[in-house]
Amino acid sequence: MPDRTDLLVIGAGPYAYSAAAYARDNGIDTHVVGHPMAFWREQMPADMYLRSGPGWHLDGRGEDTFQAYLEDRGLRPEDVDPIPIAVFLDHTEWFRERKSLVVDERLVTDLVKPDGVFVASMDDGSTIAADKVLSAPGIRHFANLPAWHDDVPATRRSHTSELVTFDDLAGARVVVIGGRQSAYEWAALLCDHGAEAVDVVHRHGTPNFAKVSWAFVDRYVEETVAHRGWWRRLPLEQQAEIGRQFWQVGRLTLEPWLVPRMDPDVVTSHPGSEVTKVQASERDVALTLSDGTSLTADHVVFASGYKADLARVPYLAGVLDGVSVTDGFPDLTEGFETTLPGLYITGFASTRDFGPFYGFTKGCPSAARIAVTEMVRDSSRNRAAPRWGRV
Repeated sequence: MPDRTDLLVIGAGPYAYSAAAYARDNGIDTHVVGHPMAFWREQMPADMYLRSGPGWHLDGRGEDTFQAYLEDRGLRPEDVDPIPIAVFLDHTEWFRERKSLVVDERLVTDLVKPDGVFVASMDDGSTIAADKVLSAPGIRHFANLPAWHDDVPATRRSHTSELVTFDDLAGARVVVIGGRQSAYEWAALLCDHGAEAVDVVHRHGTPNFAKVSWAFVDRYVEETVAHRGWWRRLPLEQQAEIGRQFWQVGRLTLEPWLVPRMDPDVVTSHPGSEVTKVQASERDVALTLSDGTSLTADHVVFASGYKADLARVPYLAGVLDGVSVTDGFPDLTEGFETTLPGLYITGFASTRDFGPFYGFTKGCPSAARIAVTEMVRDSSRNRAAPRWGRV
């Protein structure tokens, strides 16, 4: 394994693959570290489906797309609608092979920049030095939980990222906290695996279950690529309007294929309510809702999403004093660079500065293009070695 590289990509998920592939395509010596697609493999149920369609892909060059994958596998879009997570994972492996991406499965335990060069300490005791680092931490470290979650015994609670198998909850009474896609998909999965009762509790109204188009996102991503800093320069009112559009399409309208899987004798929705009291015993957990309803649960599932908090990414502790952070999000330049020169962050942690689309795989290829272009531009300004190539 090399102990020196031009670009070190920390992470081996969709955003990392996109950035590494685009950097390699542009002649940059790139080294990727992490467990390939680990969050998707280990912290998502094997029988879940994606909301995205075949138009979303990872390739910044627009060549090795999901459509190209389907053609190579002899599949039609209608054969994988909705897209099973197993198919998406196979697509990422196909993409990695097409791009000749080699993933070093060691993990970074610490990152520092002592003398103008980044040094990553690895879990085997070795180090890798790099001129630049792109971190793609995903959402693994950002699970969002309500303040009262600790009132539920640890053995009787899970965040959706922790509950990925359901056979142990056959015959159980489960309360799901949250009302978006993950809440209702976990309710469907619990039904699939024989739960006795599933109560879904959320503050907003009952979501619609209907086929939606995500095509409206395309224009926003195109604007982001065409106009540096597009999102951050929008008036706050326009940002809020786009946010409401995302909320309506992505949060208040859920996939119709969930409905047949949710037995009405098992699943009960509690819209417009929240938990106000928790009483735990050795046998179960009693929850009181704001509308006076009392629920008894063997297990509580928090489908409460994710909230960025860069301080929770362990390997970044050694550089955080040089990274400006606002409300848990890194303050990024128009090219995804943090205030610590040479450190770039893409994915969910970039959504404050680049818009909500960068919390979805839709943003992968454009984030790669923008970040790598910024790296090359910066190296050209600083008269770096020509190995940084051209974009």
